[in-house]
Amino acid sequence: MKITFYGTRSYDRLYFEPLAADPAYGCTIRFLAANLDADTAPLAAGGEAVCAFVNADASAPVLQALAAAGVRLLLLRCAGFNQVDLAAAAQCGITVLRVPGYSPQAVAEHAMALAQAANRRICKAYIKVRNNNFALDGLLGHTLYGRCAGIVGTGRIGAAMARICRGYGMTVLACDAYRDPALADTVRYVALPELLRAADLVSLHCPLTAETHHLLNAGTLALMRDDAILVNTSRGALIDTAALIDALRARRFAGVGLDVYEDEDGQVFEDFSDDVLQNEVVPVLLSFPNVVVTSHQAFFTRTALQSIAITTMENARAFARGEPLANEVKA
Repeated sequence: MKITFYGTRSYDRLYFEPLAADPAYGCTIRFLAANLDADTAPLAAGGEAVCAFVNADASAPVLQALAAAGVRLLLLRCAGFNQVDLAAAAQCGITVLRVPGYSPQAVAEHAMALAQAANRRICKAYIKVRNNNFALDGLLGHTLYGRCAGIVGTGRIGAAMARICRGYGMTVLACDAYRDPALADTVRYVALPELLRAADLVSLHCPLTAETHHLLNAGTLALMRDDAILVNTSRGALIDTAALIDALRARRFAGVGLDVYEDEDGQVFEDFSDDVLQNEVVPVLLSFPNVVVTSHQAFFTRTALQSIAITTMENARAFARGEPLANEVKA
């Protein structure tokens, strides 16, 4: 199988090239720096599959262009698939495979790191010390031990975060349409309004769907405690950014940690250090002293990258051999 690999970074090559060289996978990979979109889709001609990341454009026009180029398989090297028009993929005869659980612990650990960075003002403290300022003004935080955590979405990542919070000595509430019996001794399931009212730390770990879009909006944010900590390592559009900014301006929240945010696709994973950002969301968010923003890096550990590469290549091999596709995504 010939795979066209879009949005290649140096770390992608580090983990995918050794696997592509393994005859057991029977694949060759053409690495492209360009990301997948309507303009670059024709570059996949001559190959049966493309490999794309979370920031790729897999809308109907792009999928149609891929199908016209002979592509039959879209390999997502990520868990999320909201960027894919699944109905269009089915119409084009393109199978979509993903990596559902590359390293839940990596994302959950980053979520807690964001919570503590925002809570204890770690970024501000670092800058102060670098400037020889050792005063503690503006660095007051909250002790998490004995407080209440609220986990929205208890899939693999949410479950890992729940266990971390229990390790901190927190009581853990959870909200999910599916109640995981394996978490019976770790969390207590409640409705979302109750969770938001009670939790001192709210961490989002649910997929982005039509039902969860702007799950946290002006109404639901108003339910949260004024001194709560809010963390999002899932998808940016789970939170209504305008409503969040209004709440921050009203001096709500002890801290907010965001690894994702709305409209990030145009700048995520890119270097704009010598340029002017056209998207105003990040500068506005960073103007608040209790907000920490990272660049969609919660997944970014060596363990996770290795798992992503292995599962992606196994997905490709299963498709080529006509084997059952455990990681297929359908409309």
